[in-house]
Amino acid sequence: MTDIIAFMQKTFEGSRHTQDNFEFWIARELMPLLGYTKRERFLDAIHRSQESCKSSWKIVAEHFSPAPGKTSAQWGRPKEDFYLTRYACYLIAMNWDTRKPEIAHAQNYFALQTRTQELYQQRREEDKRLSARGKLKDTETKIEETVYFRGITTQVEFATFKDAKIQVMYEMSTQNLKKQRNIPENRALADFDNEVELKAKDFVYAMTDHNIKTKNIRWKHNLTHELVTSAKATRQALLQKGIVPESLSPAEDLKIIAKRREEEKKILEKNEKNKIKKITKTLI
Repeated sequence: MTDIIAFMQKTFEGSRHTQDNFEFWIARELMPLLGYTKRERFLDAIHRSQESCKSSWKIVAEHFSPAPGKTSAQWGRPKEDFYLTRYACYLIAMNWDTRKPEIAHAQNYFALQTRTQELYQQRREEDKRLSARGKLKDTETKIEETVYFRGITTQVEFATFKDAKIQVMYEMSTQNLKKQRNIPENRALADFDNEVELKAKDFVYAMTDHNIKTKNIRWKHNLTHELVTSAKATRQALLQKGIVPESLSPAEDLKIIAKRREEEKKILEKNEKNKIKKITKTLI
């Protein structure tokens, strides 16, 4: 199996094209790699795959882009051709005769590669959320220090100050939003926010902090009014882009993601130590 994977890696990745950081395959080049000898049968597989793509609620044109047909031994006169994404190649492999050994191997290969890509994309999105959450915590600390010397001095007052932002951005209280999203009462809403929400909240605090200092705003009522004004402007910006904050679904708990990363780190460190031990033994 390892030899097959290595062969598929060399074969399919060798026919991959890249342009402007975008990877793609050309249908006429992929056809013989999948064991097709008749262009019509391969086009049939492509059309089936386009229907599968559509059924998966994905935009077909993003994965099957028309390409100029070229004359070749397999294709004859210039005819229909496509630029294909990795996902499109996976669908083509999944939509034809598994009795062909080339197709069976391609299915395994592209399924593995597609899953790897999905996990990579998931990790990137998690990294963005973790980074945005850390930035929001820093900004919260900064504005808490700013308002402390201007009239909001207790944790209860600051919690009320933050809730005013939530009520404007989501048109409901923090407590009600937690109930709607099934978030435990003792947990922070931001730990379940998506990246857009985290950045929006950070922007609200950043604008408020800037204006409080620039306008030299003081006293609890005035400070809260400035926060509410920034929250209203941010909500309107989100709505104009079709994002309704209160309708968003909660994302995975960032504490669980952070814990998972910590466990992964420990495993990698353990593996690295074992490697060093093995190398040391061989040297001794």
